[in-house]
Amino acid sequence: MEFNRNKSIYLQIAEGISEKILSGELKEGDRILSVRELGAELGVNPNTAMRSYEKLTADGIIYNQRGIGYFVADGARRIVLSQMRQEFLEIELPDIIRRMKLLEINPKEVF
Repeated sequence: MEFNRNKSIYLQIAEGISEKILSGELKEGDRILSVRELGAELGVNPNTAMRSYEKLTADGIIYNQRGIGYFVADGARRIVLSQMRQEFLEIELPDIIRRMKLLEINPKEVF
């Protein structure tokens, strides 16, 4: 995974896991990598991986079964879809619309 310097690594990791859930690569009930496994796979400190898991847990997207590991929660796809749609509509889309206006791009040219 290649990281963007403008955003915290732990948030990028959480987004990557969320995208895997949204795409169906990870399904509800699936076990995900341990904190150490994820850190090793991505080449990040396990504490960074843990912060990602803490965020996803707080958002209700994953849960921990003590001694067994982390799993994708029931309803995770719905939560991820809602969060990502909200972020797109509130943050990304206004930037896209602003750039289209600056570049004099008509929406009909895009669609």
